[in-house]
Amino acid sequence: MELRHLRYFVVLAEELHFARAAERLNIAPPTLTVQIQEIERTLAARLLVRTKRSVALTPAGEIFLGEARSVLAQFEKALSVGRRAGRGEVGRVEIGYVGSAAYAGVLQDQMSAFLKAWPNVDLNAREIPMESLPDLIAGGQVDVGFVRLPMTIPDSLQCHVLLRDRFCVAIPTDHPDPGDLGPIRPQNLREQPFIAPEQDAGTFEVANQGGFHPRIVSAPGGLLAVLTQVSLGIGSSVVPSVACGVLSLPGVAFRQIHGEPIVSEVAAVFRGEESSPTVVNFIAQIRRTPVRDIS
Repeated sequence: MELRHLRYFVVLAEELHFARAAERLNIAPPTLTVQIQEIERTLAARLLVRTKRSVALTPAGEIFLGEARSVLAQFEKALSVGRRAGRGEVGRVEIGYVGSAAYAGVLQDQMSAFLKAWPNVDLNAREIPMESLPDLIAGGQVDVGFVRLPMTIPDSLQCHVLLRDRFCVAIPTDHPDPGDLGPIRPQNLREQPFIAPEQDAGTFEVANQGGFHPRIVSAPGGLLAVLTQVSLGIGSSVVPSVACGVLSLPGVAFRQIHGEPIVSEVAAVFRGEESSPTVVNFIAQIRRTPVRDIS
């Protein structure tokens, strides 16, 4: 039995007249009669009582009509969902991010804008260690990653910079630097132990400008964990400047770094060849977003 058999039966049950039903279906009445007989043979049940003057449903026909309508409705729903999925109107996007992308508002801006345009898409965002994100994206477990550059990205991936800021330094409030609350000179950090964030390029650039090699004593991962260790007096940390405005912990002072700004960028990373229409729509939005410069 095929879907057309169900359609024929439903139309006939609505019309209770073979000629009118056949006209609605754009087939000949004898053809409709044959199709209904095929259904009854398949079910081994009488669905209609037909006389010269009338057509009526049997009790079995009444029950079968309800089920046939349900199947047809589900089929139409499946067609609709399939078409919408093909246009990227429904689906799921797996997002990975580093904490500083959320603190900067980049993650929230992109998700909010996308859900306004595509409200039926499911966006699943989770914080993931930055060094794991490229392989997860390339392997298909994550669709889009929000990372802090610079980092090594496989050739199969592409990126788009969304935010440009600078690194600053988080120091324990009892740090012996003799200056005021102005920019701290890199050489004054020479004797400090360092807490390395996920993006440690800033740490090494500060050390390079100060003419020393950084003594890294801990690399706890996320930005909050890093600043917690700073607050405990374990060491100082070179962190994105967005942290100054959103994270405030007892025992931590944020200082700008004297000299030429050390630029830090937040970017979205995604596959260069993407097959999911939903993810393609998300990437298109990202590509249209200009860089926000707060450096």
